[in-house]
Amino acid sequence: MMTHIQTRLQTHLQPNAALRNPWVLGWIGLIVVVLAVNLVMVYLAFATNPGLVNADYYERGRNYERTVLTRQARDPGWLIRADIPASLHAGQTESIRVFFVDKAGQPVDPEVVTFHAYRPSDAARDFTLSMNREDRGRYVVETAFPLIGVWDTLIVARLGEDEFSVGERLTVGTP
Repeated sequence: MMTHIQTRLQTHLQPNAALRNPWVLGWIGLIVVVLAVNLVMVYLAFATNPGLVNADYYERGRNYERTVLTRQARDPGWLIRADIPASLHAGQTESIRVFFVDKAGQPVDPEVVTFHAYRPSDAARDFTLSMNREDRGRYVVETAFPLIGVWDTLIVARLGEDEFSVGERLTVGTP
């Protein structure tokens, strides 16, 4: 007849005895859950990539100082002021204006003025619109932001090869 100690010894020597222990099962389950969550996060990182990284970021970084110095040398000294409504709502059309004046305070007419709206979290929602001349030195665009949240806007004026811009971060609310 087996003693109590021999019975416990045989139980611990069985190959599957550890897998029946709730603590061991809990730790194995925790590791499996962590690995599964990590795999899902890696998949989502690739599947929902907004594509906001420039392909030539290294070259652009190397040329940054030269670009800044060139822009400063060509700067005509314009004052560019954007008139964007303080309260924007998704799906509602709003007028966005921009004013250009030179150093003497006289209105200036660039060749082309463009409004860019960038969604930091989703490049697929970005859009670009041409601005229309309202008066000398004053341009307007009618636009509706499709989604609530944060938007980065950039109004770009081109005169020859030169480009001048003014940017602003907006928060679009619910209608």
